[in-house]
Amino acid sequence: MSTTPATLRMVEVSGAEALWLLEGAALGRLVFVQRDLTVVRPARHVWEFGRLVVRTPVQAAAGRLSATYHVDEVRAATGTGWTVTVAGPAEVIADQAEAAHYRRTLAGWSHGPHDAIIRIHPQTVSGFRLVRGAES
Repeated sequence: MSTTPATLRMVEVSGAEALWLLEGAALGRLVFVQRDLTVVRPARHVWEFGRLVVRTPVQAAAGRLSATYHVDEVRAATGTGWTVTVAGPAEVIADQAEAAHYRRTLAGWSHGPHDAIIRIHPQTVSGFRLVRGAES
């Protein structure tokens, strides 16, 4: 006997709700371009003063870069949950005292000598709830 699978939908959320979801999570993925290749790395984050601070195992680049940060919570069994993406210019936090503060407060991974603290200045924030059937 077969049953009809439930309809899954993506419902867009407001920017405020997307940021609320982001603040409630601690783990995401940093996406950026390095030597013409798209790179995705696991990262820990904190939202402070309208900026997203991310600790991730990447080689610190000089100057500013463009970055996208993605965080989600999806329940595999049901396909429900949420997803949030933040994108904008980013910079490596060069101040040693500030970087040390975030290394103490954001557990992270290291990959050889690579351990960067990056501040993203969001230009776009988008989020979706992943729902079944007529939920919203």
